[in-house]
Amino acid sequence: QVQVVESGGGLVQAGGSLRLSCAASGSTFSIDAMGWYRQAPGKQRELVATISSGGSTNYADSVKGRFTISRDNAKNTVYLQMNSLKPEDTAVYYCNARVRRTSDDLPHGYWGQGTQVTVSS
Repeated sequence: QVQVVESGGGLVQAGGSLRLSCAASGSTFSIDAMGWYRQAPGKQRELVATISSGGSTNYADSVKGRFTISRDNAKNTVYLQMNSLKPEDTAVYYCNARVRRTSDDLPHGYWGQGTQVTVSS
């Protein structure tokens, strides 16, 4: 079994900052890409940022220059530092980890339960 658990959401005023964390545990032989996605009410889930096992990053245009994704491979943890938050960043933020459970396994994507981020104007 693989567990993915997010933390760090909350309520913040526009212009403020939050840091999200996500840890993968359980049968994790190795973890390939990890990423953050978000879903606002009435909208589809969208990519926020991803990071490869080697540290290559990719960001949605809407968060470039404001959000930074990083990871600690030793802890199987990915972080999302969110600065200069805007009301339109309000959403449930989900973590995804592409995990190989054994050396012979293909990577499978596992989702966390989500953490709410609310930015007030």
